[in-house]
Amino acid sequence: MTVPATHVPRHVAIIMDGNGRWAQKRHRPRIIGHRAGARAVKACVEFCLASGVGALTLFAFSSENWNRPADEVGGLMKLFLGALEREVEELHRLGARLRFIGDRSRFEPAILARMQAAEALTAGNASLQLSIAASYGGRQDIAHAARALAEDVAAGRLRPEQVDEDAISARVALAGLPPPDLFIRTGGELRISNFLLWQLAYTELWFTDTLWPDVDAATLRRALDDYAGRERRFGLTGAQVAGHATGGTT
Repeated sequence: MTVPATHVPRHVAIIMDGNGRWAQKRHRPRIIGHRAGARAVKACVEFCLASGVGALTLFAFSSENWNRPADEVGGLMKLFLGALEREVEELHRLGARLRFIGDRSRFEPAILARMQAAEALTAGNASLQLSIAASYGGRQDIAHAARALAEDVAAGRLRPEQVDEDAISARVALAGLPPPDLFIRTGGELRISNFLLWQLAYTELWFTDTLWPDVDAATLRRALDDYAGRERRFGLTGAQVAGHATGGTT
């Protein structure tokens, strides 16, 4: 099925779930599943570039994941550093702009330096806006925006009545990008797990039992085909949406 360009999501957000279970099914350490998941990320990026998706946000490591066993967290950090060392040049060649959202204060200096270098190298790219949510939480994101607004009001830069949805949207992560049109979660769980709570307000949700390391272009094509068949109303009636689409009145 060929999806018309007008039905391709501008922005896709993904919770990449199931790495650990993928490894356990094979009686391998969980870190092996995370390595396999890193390969699926590459396939996902290539798919989005080929399909005309303009922005991709991946939930790599949540603020709660720091509470996992120390050996797993350490292994994830090594994997993260290795990916930054190996993959950034290829992302740059493909024209992807890479940025990281989340609390960076808990990352080691070596990882922080690589993150900053990757962002600087790819800053001028426009083929794909690739955002990696690392040490990220949706509630944390909203709290940070609220604190920034409170500081602006206290300093007299903003009046309380100017604190509205637009003001919050300008201060949460991913400001400047359109909100995600499509959210995908792999691994069979049916929740959004504190991911982009503000930004997902009107996002279409798509869930699959497929574990993240097994995700390929065919899986992602099913998600986009399903999205293309949905009617997005944003609080309007179906007749109103049809009227807008045809340029008529309602």
